[in-house]
Amino acid sequence: MFNISAKENLECGHHNEEKDINAIIADVGLEKRFTSDQDGLDCVLEDLNSEGVKLSGGEAQKLAIARALYKDAPFVILDEPTAALDPFSEAEIYENFDKLVGGKTAIYISHRMSSCKFCDRIVVFKDGKLVEDGNHDSLMHKQGEYYTLYQAQAEYYQQ
Repeated sequence: MFNISAKENLECGHHNEEKDINAIIADVGLEKRFTSDQDGLDCVLEDLNSEGVKLSGGEAQKLAIARALYKDAPFVILDEPTAALDPFSEAEIYENFDKLVGGKTAIYISHRMSSCKFCDRIVVFKDGKLVEDGNHDSLMHKQGEYYTLYQAQAEYYQQ
């Protein structure tokens, strides 16, 4: 995030009259954060002045997701987009992912196997090589590399 307003961080110099910034902010779960500040989306982030707003890691990550959604790019690349989010916010992003990307092609990079369940297509790399390709159910049924990784992570939650 840059030491400019939240709105300027979202727009990154590309004002898009067709996009409703407030709707995007609500979609990523930040509406309460900015409606509670007297300056709303015009609040300055970080330490630019004594009244600058410090976002949590999760809030900054949500604002970065909102920035990606604000653009009219035909596809979106999200690299570990929920790494700094609490489990509830992460689940909310997963549940609303299709709505968030709005029919665009989305490349979702993650090391959390549970976050891949909602993806239409999963590609698994090992040692720099593509080793598996499919959806969650087909890869679990195959019991290959994806299955092994998924089970290894699932064990942490069962202990």
